[in-house]
Amino acid sequence: MSVEPGAAPPSGSPVLSVRTADLDEARWALGEAFYANHIDRLRPCDDVGAHLDVMQLGGVTVGEVGFGTDLRLRFGELGAYHVDVPLSGCIQWRQGTGAAETTTPDRAGVFRPDGATTIDRWHGGCRLLAVKIRTTDLERHLEHMLGRTVGAPVRFAPGFDVSRGPGLSWARLVRTAVQDVQEAGGLLHQPLVSAPLQEALLGGLLLAADHPYREELSRPSAPAAPSYRPAPVKRALDAIHGRPEHPFDTAELAAVARVSVRWLQEGFRRHVGMSPMAYLRDVRLSRVRDELRRAGPGELSVGEVAYRWGFVHLGRFARSYRERFGETPSQTLQAP
Repeated sequence: MSVEPGAAPPSGSPVLSVRTADLDEARWALGEAFYANHIDRLRPCDDVGAHLDVMQLGGVTVGEVGFGTDLRLRFGELGAYHVDVPLSGCIQWRQGTGAAETTTPDRAGVFRPDGATTIDRWHGGCRLLAVKIRTTDLERHLEHMLGRTVGAPVRFAPGFDVSRGPGLSWARLVRTAVQDVQEAGGLLHQPLVSAPLQEALLGGLLLAADHPYREELSRPSAPAAPSYRPAPVKRALDAIHGRPEHPFDTAELAAVARVSVRWLQEGFRRHVGMSPMAYLRDVRLSRVRDELRRAGPGELSVGEVAYRWGFVHLGRFARSYRERFGETPSQTLQAP
């Protein structure tokens, strides 16, 4: 087994990168990253050709997993929602008393938290994107989006189309996250980046996959009464101005405002003229500008100030800054 250079230690680590030919080590790695398991060879081989690149993002685990030979994997009950998106090859699986399913690069497989889970055949050479989602996180996010309690597990259909539309967009988002895991020095270690990504993965899955609440989520939110004072918007604005450097995402702001995500987005559109995250970015840009204008010669660098206020991609930051203020950050810093 090899644990890739630069990866944190396996035990309790948010990152795990493993390459191994040994079946027992493959069992350990899969259990460390996802679930306890039993793996059986379906044909004689000395090298199972296992590779895992996995990262923990709060309640979401994303990774790429592959095996080089045909295997059967048994997991019991997963205890979490799970989605597999093959990049190549396919898997054949079943849960509980459900029918056998085949998951391919065009159709993701969706696994429930309950029901004994078996991958009857992992075809040799299959590589897939794996997403494990903590049950409470997904159900809480659904309630935020709906603006009401649900009180029951989300009964997903066993698969959804990832060859086009929302499914393809969601699969691309997962792939981007996994690529960041595979590249040293990626941004996903930064809460300002990982928190919005978690929100996008949760919300995107709920909008892309089939389940009883999908139609309700897709409907436009009801308009607010004209005479209603949007106190929730005010609470969110106060939170942003009080801590603009905090890695807020829309779900957290909605919780602060005590409304659903959809209500907050619509409230900001009507009463602020932009989305909550766009407003947060605007406040951060203003804080950067204030700090650059106060700085003496040689006291600060643009990158240092931008990073302090939550901008981790300097190219995008510079473009947003120039569009907002009509000059570059360096020009602001160098002005008398």
